Amino acid sequence: MKQLRVGMLAGLFAVAGVLSWAAARLWDSVGTLPRVPLAAPIVLALIAVVLLATAISLRARLRAQRERRPGAKGVEPLMAARAVVFGHASALVAALVCGMYGGVGVFMLEFLDIPARRDQAYYAGFSVLAGIGVIAAAFFLERVCKLPEDSDDEHGGTAPAA
Repeated sequence: MKQLRVGMLAGLFAVAGVLSWAAARLWDSVGTLPRVPLAAPIVLALIAVVLLATAISLRARLRAQRERRPGAKGVEPLMAARAVVFGHASALVAALVCGMYGGVGVFMLEFLDIPARRDQAYYAGFSVLAGIGVIAAAFFLERVCKLPEDSDDEHGGTAPAA
């Protein structure tokens, strides 16, 4: 599995942001713009907390295993792989959701004098911040679960010819 790349996540964020800004302008011109749910930043923050707690737990268990502490509970490779996949998927979805709420939030900046729209802009902004937290926690989890580099990898994984 490839590592997360900031450029790819930023691209997803930008594309989703531009598309949602344009959709918000269009939707507002023909009717009522859908509301940004209050639960959006809360759910994203909970996902970030779960990812961070998983990363901290795995880091402590891996450190205890590496130091060969008596009674240390090891980490199963499949569990670590699942955690990394969960972090990777969460980061991708968070980049899309951040872009979506970011685009809607930028559109709402034009209407800050209307209290209901101002609240929607705040919810969208908090959703973007919580999504950035998800992405940061996913990067941390990926870093914690990264395998140490093998010396064979420097030679492309092939044995020298004798």
